[in-house]
Amino acid sequence: MIKLILLGVVAAALALAAYIRLAPSDPARWHEDPRLVTRPSTPNFHLIRMVGGDAMPRVFQLAPDALATRIDEVARADGATLLAGSVQAGHMTYLTRTQLMGYPDYTSILIEPAGEGAMLLAFARARFGHSDMGNNRARLERWIAALDDPALND
Repeated sequence: MIKLILLGVVAAALALAAYIRLAPSDPARWHEDPRLVTRPSTPNFHLIRMVGGDAMPRVFQLAPDALATRIDEVARADGATLLAGSVQAGHMTYLTRTQLMGYPDYTSILIEPAGEGAMLLAFARARFGHSDMGNNRARLERWIAALDDPALND
């Protein structure tokens, strides 16, 4: 009897892991504008925007289309997949997965003109769980750091 219960628990854990790994990602649900999102009630996100964000956006001395191209290159080099939006529109949402369990995270990027340059607004969040252990913030900081060429920033 104990073997059957243990087998059932293992089977349930495997089914949950498979669901998390294989659940489809609806672009309409996850492609959001960082300026307009409501802050989640859980701490599994990081938000960069002018008002109500966790961090203020930075201005880069690049045209908006050039900044969108650069952040797309950085995101893809980091293993992200474009889920929705386009570089041409300057509004992209990327799917990334945690290394061990493959939990999906979504990062929406919006590039806006700012004077002679452009600024990057972002909303990175986990799909499952209460806490992301700082992964979304770390990812955004890593991507922005990759843009940290003195010739690009003001």
